[in-house]
Amino acid sequence: MKKFSIFAFLIAALACLYACDDSKSYAELLSEEDMYVNNYLADNTVVLDIPEDTVFVCGPDAPYYRLDEDGMLYMRVLNPGTPGNRVEYNEQIYFRYTRYPLALYDGELTGGEGNNLTLNPCKFRYGNFQIESSYSWGYGVQMPLSLLPVDCEVMLVIKSQMGPSNEQANVLPYLYTLTYERRQ
Repeated sequence: MKKFSIFAFLIAALACLYACDDSKSYAELLSEEDMYVNNYLADNTVVLDIPEDTVFVCGPDAPYYRLDEDGMLYMRVLNPGTPGNRVEYNEQIYFRYTRYPLALYDGELTGGEGNNLTLNPCKFRYGNFQIESSYSWGYGVQMPLSLLPVDCEVMLVIKSQMGPSNEQANVLPYLYTLTYERRQ
């Protein structure tokens, strides 16, 4: 009988701990992520379609272009790069970035981090997601190069599902400022 009482107590304690869990569901986290992105984009102009000729309005006040139907990725073109300087599949591309957590956005960007001020750029093999250096950064970082030359500079709003693979479970969106380059 004593063993049964201890077992029943443990079951009751575990049930209480489970019922008191304050963690959010994945759906709730996705909803919060949408709210953070919408909060940031509300202060900007958003164009829902990519121009057919892929000639983007450029500059620090340019609109954000929605790059996918699901609204996972938005791009502002700061510098369109050199015409004809297109990337090829599996080409080694180097990039520098600063990123800002949109969960902290309250009218100003704070908490920026990245490698923009270091000598060591990050890299990936364009389109080759079989290689860790490519898939670890996620699809979002590479997407602008499907539309723009290699030496472009962009700002990207990236939702977690398009972001770095090791951060997707956090369900947090980031704003990235990215510059791409080739190394000779």
